[in-house]
This record gives sequence, C-alpha cells and structure tokens, in this order.
Amino acid sequence: MLKYSEMLLDRASNQRKSPEWLASQKNNNSRWVLTHTDQNYFNKANNAPLFLTLEAVQLLDLEAAVFLGLDENNDNTPYFALDLTHVDEALVAAFLVEGEFGDLRKVAVILDNQSASLLALARGLGFWHRSHGFCGRCGTVNKSATAGHARLCTNPDCQHQTFPRTDPAVIMIVRKQFPDGIERCLLGRQVEWPEGVYSTLAGFVDPGETLETAVAREVMEESGISVTNVQYLASQPWPFPSSIMLGFIADASSDDIQVDKHEIDDARWFSRAEIQAFGDWGDDAPGFKVPRRDSISGYLIDHWVNLGE
Repeated sequence: MLKYSEMLLDRASNQRKSPEWLASQKNNNSRWVLTHTDQNYFNKANNAPLFLTLEAVQLLDLEAAVFLGLDENNDNTPYFALDLTHVDEALVAAFLVEGEFGDLRKVAVILDNQSASLLALARGLGFWHRSHGFCGRCGTVNKSATAGHARLCTNPDCQHQTFPRTDPAVIMIVRKQFPDGIERCLLGRQVEWPEGVYSTLAGFVDPGETLETAVAREVMEESGISVTNVQYLASQPWPFPSSIMLGFIADASSDDIQVDKHEIDDARWFSRAEIQAFGDWGDDAPGFKVPRRDSISGYLIDHWVNLGE
C-alpha cells in the first residue's frame, strides 16, 4: 500500500454539512490533529503522532477546525484538524512541552500508513485554507464552510464557493530493451536533491491534456525521449502541497537522452542490476541512491525491477 493512500476515516460527507451534527462531534471522544506552517505535531521522544483530546485544545478556536472523519473501527471517534500557523505564539508554546512540529516526510516511513495518511490530509487542508483566504471572483474575504471542506465568499452579492484544490501530476517509469539484450529504465535527478539520488520523471498535467499525452510530453521535455504504450499503474495522494500523483509505465522508442537543464539536472538509463545496488536517500556513502521511500517513485522503480524476476 502506497504511503498516504490509506485514509480510512468515514468522511461523513452528508452529515458534516449540518452545523448541529458537526457541533455534536466536538465531544470528549474527539481527537484533534495539529499542524503549523505545513508541519505536523509529533511526540518529541519518539516521533509518534500526537492526537489530542478536546480538553487539550479548549483554548483554541474550535470553529476554525476542519472535520477529517469518523473512525468506524474505534467507536466512531471524530477527528478534527487545527492549523496553528496564525495562532498567538503563547498558545502555540503550550503545545511545545511534550510535542514539536516537524516534517511529515522525514518520519513517514516509521509511521503506520493510516496515521501517515491522516496527517497528510490535515497538512494538505491546512495549506489550502491558508492559501485561499480571499475570493477569486470579487476579492472579498473567504470563510471556512462545510466543516472546512469549502471556503465561502463573505460578500452577500457573490457567495462564491471554493473547494480544496488537487493538482494532477503524472509520474512514470520508462523502459527500453537495448541491443545488448538488457532492459533499462530511465531515471532523472533534480539539482536540489542529495548527491546521487535519481528518480522517475514527473510533471503536472496541462489543461485539456489526457494523462497519456502528459506522460509523453513530460518525458520528451525533460529527457528528449519519445515513448509509446503508456499504461496506468497506481495513484498516490501527495499533499506537498496539493497534488495527486498518477503513476504510469511506458516504453521508450528512442534512447538518445537530451536533457533540458531548465527541467532537470541529469537523466540516465539504469539496468536492474545497477538499481539493486543503489543506496537509500540520506545515505552518506557515495554512489547512486533511490528516492525517498514514501514516494510513489520508489513503488514504480520496484515494480519495474520485479518485472524482471
């Protein structure tokens, strides 16, 4: 199961529209997920996620909470998210005794997938609320609506609703059989990545474009390689800040790499044997390294490697 893809809470899409029902869920059984500037809240001692009780968050503005869902496997426990980015520092400091705010991606691999998925959702919705403070039609201030799953323009003559944004991006493992009989895959790297890290190519889908066309265009733009036989494999929520990653495998019909330095830093063909000798992201040892293990990129690379077994 891909990381961040196991958000099993019942989102209660119909019930959450009722203010009375929503208020009833802010009870002593509820659990509260804190975020701050795109970071999640963890135990200082062991990096375990901290889900707080109603009592622990009473001094915060609970009207600003985003309803995440009901845990049907645990007495329908309601989960809410609260973003503290713009909360008074003195209030935030009270939560920094036991816990701390940190980068979810740095600890995701040690978390169970349900917790990682829940934290990712809270992070993504917090970012969306902060970046959509004003109406895109008339410029008036927006307010949270529908339990945090919409933003409503406060101008009575407009009342335009905005919904959480998800930007589709394609990510692909490209393969080719070479004259020496060895099949290789195409990986690239960004200049800002740690030295030696190579990953699958990826890019956003343009308006009016099919996913298959986006795969071919992105591969051509970044590496100069043309592809055919584009096949969908899997998807992954990616709220960093607001994407859905759509994973594909494709066959290359050319092999002469022409890197566009405005797109990526480098691209190369790798055999299965070479990839199996890769180190991990964060390793100090020199040499090639795979991307972070929480990414669908690792899944796509593993999928291709396993096809050769």
